[in-house]
This record gives sequence, C-alpha cells and structure tokens, in this order.
Amino acid sequence: MKRRSLPVAAALVATAASLLTACGSGSDSSEGHDKISGAEQSAARTASPTPTADIARPDLSLPSDITETFESWKTGDTAKDTILTDAGHAQSAVTHAVVKGDPEDASLKFYQADTALAGSQDWVKSIVDAGSTFTGAVRYYVPKISVFDKTSAAVTYCSDESKAFNKNRKTEKVDKSPVTKDAYVLYSTRLEKNAQGVWQTTKLESERGSKTCTP
Repeated sequence: MKRRSLPVAAALVATAASLLTACGSGSDSSEGHDKISGAEQSAARTASPTPTADIARPDLSLPSDITETFESWKTGDTAKDTILTDAGHAQSAVTHAVVKGDPEDASLKFYQADTALAGSQDWVKSIVDAGSTFTGAVRYYVPKISVFDKTSAAVTYCSDESKAFNKNRKTEKVDKSPVTKDAYVLYSTRLEKNAQGVWQTTKLESERGSKTCTP
C-alpha cells in the first residue's frame, strides 16, 4: 500500500464549496488550498490536547507502537484552546477507529459530524477492508484558528507522517515506503459546537505535499 493511503491522513474529505464560512472556499485533497485569512497561530507546545472538563468523553487510547504529538496546540486563550482540543481529538478519533477496525467507533461519532464524519467512516472502512492498520509516530503542528461566533470556527494544521507506516492487520508486516513530500499534509476543518458543548469537526479537507507543511 502506498504511503498516500496512510489511514491517519488521507482525504477524509467533504468537498463542499463552503468549507470555511466567511473565509472562502476550500479545495479537495488533490488541489491547492487557500490559507484561512485572519487566522491566529497558537504558540505553546503540548504533547497532547487537554480534554474539556465536565463532559464524558470516549476512549482515545492507542497501542504502544502508535504515538501522536500535538505541537503548539495551546494559545493561552481558554475558548480557543477548547476548540483546538476538540479539533485534535477529531483527528485522533480517526486513528482510534482505524486501530479498532470499526468505522462506527464511538469516538469518531463523538468528535465528528455531517460530511466530515461520513468521509471519515468511508475512509476507515476502506482501510479495514484492505486488511490494514498503521504503526509509528505522527506529528500535528502549526495550528491556526479562526473563531466566527459562539458556535462555529475553523482550524487548519499540518501533519508529519514521515515516521508512520502502513501495517498488515493480520501479519503485522510493516510497509516502510520511502518518505516523500506526500508525508506532509495540510488539513482545513470547520467545527461547530453541539448541544453537549463539544466542538465537532463537521467539514474536513486535506492537501498532501502542501508547501505550507513541507520542511
């Protein structure tokens, strides 16, 4: 399986014309993508996002051979950090669903909705049907956030998959494909706050080999 099929990245994608309200249209995973205008970059560093208090959340634990690192995922602004936390968890939920081999995984439904959820479920199913999972480390970095109002926001961020590889689910054989620019992915997401107070990712697009993310 080629690296571009790595389960944690991929085009989880809703190719909607209005991904980012008030910020222009997005692109699909094979096209260029405009940056979010007026977005603010977080500055602090953290190994993983911190869950919002007072909400019962699903398990996102992963096997010991898989690690996710979230860099600069805190701004010091409580409202923005809450949104970034849930944006990170939406990405981790995809990993969790792939590892569990379950497109109906509770964590995926908890942190995603609408076209983002449908795309993620289709993607997880394709990975499971192929008999694959993955191993290694993925780094998420340079998050930028735009808050539109009390219930909607947009977040973009990069991922580095250069140290993550596909693995056969039965034999556990690892496919260590050569690292290319496609190991670096730009994600553009829209989030909406639901009745529980969770910022769910409702639309998501990705661009592999983005100059924004490539070292």
